Amino acid sequence: MKKLMYSGAGLLVIALLFLAFNMVSGLAFTGARLDLTQQRLYTISDGTKKILGELKEPINLYFFYSDKGTKDLVPLRNYARRVEELLKAYEREAGGKIRLHVIDPQPFSEEEDRAAEFGLQAVPLNQGGDQIYFGLAGTNALDNTQTIPFFPLDHEEFLEYDVSRLIQGLAQPKRPVVGLISDLQMSGGFNMQTQQPGSPWMMLEGIRQQFDLRSLTAEVDQIPEDVSVLLLVHPKQLPQQTLYAIDQFVLRGGKLLAFVDPYSEADTGMPMAAETPEDRSSNLEPLFKAWGLKLEEGKVVADGSYAMSVAMGQGQRAERHPLWLNMDKRALDQSDVSTAGLENLTVASAGILAPLEGAKTRFIPLVQSSQYAMPMDAQRLAALRNPGGLMGELQPSGERYTIAARIQGPAQSAFPNGIEGHKDGLKEAASINVIAVADTDLLTDRMWVQVQDFFGQSIPQPWADNSSFVINALDNLSGSDALISVRSRGRFSRPFTVVDELQRKAESSFREKEEALKQRLTDTEQKLAALQNQDPSKVTELTPEQQSAVQQFIQERVRIRKELRDVQFQLNADIEDLGRKLKLVNIALVPVLLTVGVLVLWFWRRRRQA
Repeated sequence: MKKLMYSGAGLLVIALLFLAFNMVSGLAFTGARLDLTQQRLYTISDGTKKILGELKEPINLYFFYSDKGTKDLVPLRNYARRVEELLKAYEREAGGKIRLHVIDPQPFSEEEDRAAEFGLQAVPLNQGGDQIYFGLAGTNALDNTQTIPFFPLDHEEFLEYDVSRLIQGLAQPKRPVVGLISDLQMSGGFNMQTQQPGSPWMMLEGIRQQFDLRSLTAEVDQIPEDVSVLLLVHPKQLPQQTLYAIDQFVLRGGKLLAFVDPYSEADTGMPMAAETPEDRSSNLEPLFKAWGLKLEEGKVVADGSYAMSVAMGQGQRAERHPLWLNMDKRALDQSDVSTAGLENLTVASAGILAPLEGAKTRFIPLVQSSQYAMPMDAQRLAALRNPGGLMGELQPSGERYTIAARIQGPAQSAFPNGIEGHKDGLKEAASINVIAVADTDLLTDRMWVQVQDFFGQSIPQPWADNSSFVINALDNLSGSDALISVRSRGRFSRPFTVVDELQRKAESSFREKEEALKQRLTDTEQKLAALQNQDPSKVTELTPEQQSAVQQFIQERVRIRKELRDVQFQLNADIEDLGRKLKLVNIALVPVLLTVGVLVLWFWRRRRQA
């Protein structure tokens, strides 16, 4: 038998059997898949399967991909292959309700004209004018169209979510209804402080472009059935009937995006009265308690790491304001579709959200402070004149405080016995979906956009992603539970999380040293100013005491600069040490272990034969 196996005829038979197996398996097991990736990159989620299973009418998907034009772009081609595989999986799962068309639009062809008609973006490939397409268009039986103009490589975690949202938009083409209850003058109104009529907030304009926005009164006793998402902004002293209406809306499956605030700087309703922080605060305490979270009463987040530089007046130097925060990607949950991909989010005098002990719901932080933060009394804002002075009071606790969170899971009614006139309402829900944000000022124009007048037309120029956060949250909440459950799929490339953490620690330490140097510099300059001769003609003459102070400052500055260099050196040293360890493991340790394993197996087999 061995002679036959190693003969030419035997090898030929083996080769033919191998080819036959590949042909049979390719025909018989075309739909079979084995996903061994850690994050299940090639497995359609249950939420997507539910969306596809509910399709009533056929949907056509047109995947426009410039295959020939991207032959030298390896990362893009790999990602395009993944997109095509996912779309084919959708087609198989839909059972004939999805028809996939893969199109390679050549220059000046009818396919390219059709891609342009769908509104897909053509991305310039080089200076010669060549363009590539990498987008998706979908149509339903009523000729409604949904598109993904271009699949960005940095958004691949949400590839399945984006495609599923497109399909659901075609299956349910009607725009979602967003109900708005607000105690702030978001639609304009009359500004009591300036005594001038106000302009509508740009945030509302962005919401109106994508949703059917309807204003509801603060005394509403029932949220209309057609409202998909309730947008609640600064709910101050809502009557019991309104709280009960919100409670019942959430329990019956309605989605809520709530903005509360321990101190709303946008609340300008009482300019002539002696205000207290409580006059500008809002909360949903009875509802939050039933949903398993709380807003820390009378507390705002002070953060030295994300503190914004604020100009105090014309000609004055900017001061860092630890209660006005410009939060980067590290503060935002990159695994949640409402915050993923955002560059920065700005908040002012934001509050602190926290889960209640023993809550059945899941408390998922979406926006968090840095570790260089601490709670501060909101009453400090009532008479604040110099925000820079708060930096000196900052004593970081080492804890990250939650400013925005998603609450999901089973919940009880905040009114288990109902209210007068409504005794037989819902008592519980198997799952609720609420996003709570402990700041209302992020909605105001001054915190995220600069509006310019262009021949009578207001042109917004955003400098922060506040509007994108709100639109993303509403878009996510307005989808079905199946769409909301669609998870992020992960990335091919894995980040160097340990290296990033080392860099963050070193950068934070560097910032602390830098602040210490600036403070000591200021103290020394004040000391020199106090000792300096007032006679302008003798301003260059230094007394021995002044010379001693200057020399002491120079030595102190040299010492601190050396410490700063040591911090940077330690950063590089830690990263290089980690690199050496990884090289040792990959180059030496793994081969040694494999060799030892082979030798042990060989020795064990010899012993068995003996």
